[in-house]
Amino acid sequence: MNTIHTGKVTLVGAGPGDPELLTLKALKAIQGATVLLVDDLVSDEVVAHAPPTARIVHVGKRGGCKSTPQAFIEKLMVMAAREGENVVRLKGGDPFIFGRGGEEVEHLRAAGIHVEVVNGITSGLAAATSLGVPLTHRDHAQGVIFITGHAQKGAEAPDWRTLAAAARDARLTLVIYMGVSSAERIEQDLLAGLPGDTPVAVIQRATLPDQRHAVTRLDHLAQTIAGEALASPSVIVVGDVVRGVQAASSALPQARAA
Repeated sequence: MNTIHTGKVTLVGAGPGDPELLTLKALKAIQGATVLLVDDLVSDEVVAHAPPTARIVHVGKRGGCKSTPQAFIEKLMVMAAREGENVVRLKGGDPFIFGRGGEEVEHLRAAGIHVEVVNGITSGLAAATSLGVPLTHRDHAQGVIFITGHAQKGAEAPDWRTLAAAARDARLTLVIYMGVSSAERIEQDLLAGLPGDTPVAVIQRATLPDQRHAVTRLDHLAQTIAGEALASPSVIVVGDVVRGVQAASSALPQARAA
């Protein structure tokens, strides 16, 4: 479908929270916006880069909390673009990794709106890096799986038993987004294919000044999350790549929070 409108929409990944982790392209897009639709997890320091004349609309999208309906957000983007605005849809992490960016691109293109995407550092990568943990390592992990622990309403939960077998057999790191509320089930099902002493890190609010984390083992995952009062937004990293942090903290099976 040919684009017939003068405005445009840019889906911008704001990264995990630390404003210094913005890409130059993301910064340029934010600075050039006339309208910003901002997700709940985007830090104020990132939004502060918007021009003072820009209209800022907060459209919170956060698991387990009251959220702005996705259809309404898409309607706002189309309306603003048709009015000639330079719209930036500012998302935490990366728009194309659990950010509904694919849905929004499809909707905008169908409406004839010009849309661009600017990648951001996804929280799963940033969370691991904040602890000095590589997601792949020649000695420990030949690949990585990014998976959400929060299934779409009406959809089946991930098959954790199959994922556990894949992680074991192919030497893969599991990076679980939005998994805190399902930690007990995730732990039980992963134990069907992974040893109980598999190291695990849980990182809350990665890269932000109030970041907290715990290092534990798989068979203590739910207990650790409850004991350390870790909450959303958190990332769970499962696999041998965590052993470096494990050795440094010498805290297994007890967890340590930063």
